[in-house]
Amino acid sequence: MEKHALAKDRITEGVIWKEMLLFFIPIMLGTLLQQLYNAADAIIVGQALGKEALAAVGGSSTSIITLLVNFFVALASGASVVISQAYGAGRERRVREGIYCSMVLAVVCGAVLMVLGVVSARPLLVLLHTTADTIDSSADYLQVYFLGMIPTMLYNMGSGILRAMGDAKKPLLFLGVCIVANVGLDMLFVMVFHWGVVGAAAATALSQVMCAVMVLLVLGRLPENLRPKLRGERFNRLILYRMIQIGIPAGIQSSMYNIANMLVQSAINSLGTDAMAGWTAYRKIDDIYWPISNAIGIAIMTFVGQNYGARKIDRVKGSIRVGLGMHVIVSAIFSVLTCLLRYPLIRLFNDDPTVLQIGMDVTVMTCSFYVLFSCTEVMSATMRGVGNALKPAIITLCTTCVVRILYLWLYGFAHASNGVIAFCYPLTWGISSVAFLVYYKFGHWLPRGVMDRQQTAAKK
Repeated sequence: MEKHALAKDRITEGVIWKEMLLFFIPIMLGTLLQQLYNAADAIIVGQALGKEALAAVGGSSTSIITLLVNFFVALASGASVVISQAYGAGRERRVREGIYCSMVLAVVCGAVLMVLGVVSARPLLVLLHTTADTIDSSADYLQVYFLGMIPTMLYNMGSGILRAMGDAKKPLLFLGVCIVANVGLDMLFVMVFHWGVVGAAAATALSQVMCAVMVLLVLGRLPENLRPKLRGERFNRLILYRMIQIGIPAGIQSSMYNIANMLVQSAINSLGTDAMAGWTAYRKIDDIYWPISNAIGIAIMTFVGQNYGARKIDRVKGSIRVGLGMHVIVSAIFSVLTCLLRYPLIRLFNDDPTVLQIGMDVTVMTCSFYVLFSCTEVMSATMRGVGNALKPAIITLCTTCVVRILYLWLYGFAHASNGVIAFCYPLTWGISSVAFLVYYKFGHWLPRGVMDRQQTAAKK
């Protein structure tokens, strides 16, 4: 247990800013690799097969993948919270049972997601008004992509478990291997075998299998007191219930964003294939930022979860301050870089003049405002870390999903243009962050028993 005990000590006893930065960097690098891994499809397809194929692997397909996959990944985040709290408290049996329940949950979620994705791909594409010249390719891409959902969920769950226990480096190594495999398979299937967008989806699915195998091998080598038994391990229903109790609101919160974004995609589709391709190119750049933002959230959730489990509330609040500072700085840097480099970045995906101009315009109108999202990411991760997942979901529903939908229905569709559609993002990021900041300052975000003990201690 020595190696893992050291990981816990760094989180619950080390210098917060230094340890959080060291913990965050591997997660950030992993998320960047993940996006390169995803962008490989778009670059190879866009350059080799043209803008119609680029729109097929992006656009509506991306919106559907994000909606369905992110719900189940967010659902799995409940496992990370339970395990990080148990690990911080030194409850080894609960950690072991939590890992066992997590992997069972991953297989079940993966199977459900696979069936749901394959069956609903075309109906959802029709619902989003996907253009006639891309709908068949989009459906083929999605159906092959969703066949790999069980290994995808195993990888995401296993990586979450390792990070909850303070190990952020191994998931980074796994992705390093898999991105090389994904790019190689992309080139083989698309450019040599000429399988088109189906080849790109198959390359992604096979790479996820590799990631899942490596995660399972590492979990199988945990210390004996933390490693679930293959046979005879106790299935703790209370732990599973707690994971789902935390995970479902997080999944709903994720879905709220994505449902609103699917409505945005429907508005984009009404502008034609050039707009779809331009937004797809922009989103492949934008997609780099959000996992970095989420990586800071994971770091905060892990630090908050372990310190909350150890009942070190001062370190919980210190983690929030450090995390917020990190998020603001990273967001500002990313905004400047993406705006300055927008031309070469967009051109990576397609060099059609109209597509290029749309992608650059949308990049400036959205990426300039990333810092507005900082309070939302940090406060939401904090509340999940202490097990309070319902209130963030409600705040997100009111400030992001509802406002974005109302904006589009009352104004966006009637005055549809790339600029009008793009404005809904900074608008709702700002409103959401203000709401989370108000709740953090004046609401009861810590569980009641902890707040009562804090208030009693302060009076002494």
